[in-house]
Amino acid sequence: MNASLLGILEMHAAMRLTSYTDYALRALMHLARNRGSLITIQDIADRHGIAKNHLSKVIHHMGVLGIVETVRGRNGGLRLAVEPENLRIGTLVRETEPDFFIAECFDKDHDACVYSGNCRLQQSLQQATGAFLAVLDEVTLEDVVTGKAPVPGMKRGAMQSVPLKRSR
Repeated sequence: MNASLLGILEMHAAMRLTSYTDYALRALMHLARNRGSLITIQDIADRHGIAKNHLSKVIHHMGVLGIVETVRGRNGGLRLAVEPENLRIGTLVRETEPDFFIAECFDKDHDACVYSGNCRLQQSLQQATGAFLAVLDEVTLEDVVTGKAPVPGMKRGAMQSVPLKRSR
């Protein structure tokens, strides 16, 4: 395999969302689909094949952000603390991804690329990341669970987005 193809494959792998974000999305989708019920972390973990310990960390973070509410007690569980139509997927992804360093040059502390500072690739990748997030900003949790996600680039009426509590 030549070096340029290997670089493209490595870049493709970096474009993936982390498992953490994936678990957050799946948990929130599960809660949105079961709005009338209290759901346990174990229910979600079993349904999606996710380790309960990992999911517990994600759910805790969602609680800190004000997205999920926990009800304690014998018949307790989880429920959404926001309306699904007010939670934009782009906002959630920004809160759950540790960074968007899709190339070494994005991380100033670990940038050893000899072309940094004199390369247009970083600017292009920043634009691509911005476009990726812009599409996700047009999609709500409600859209995802109902299958009515908008066509990218189409403008919607003014939507309200729930301001999340800052966790960082």
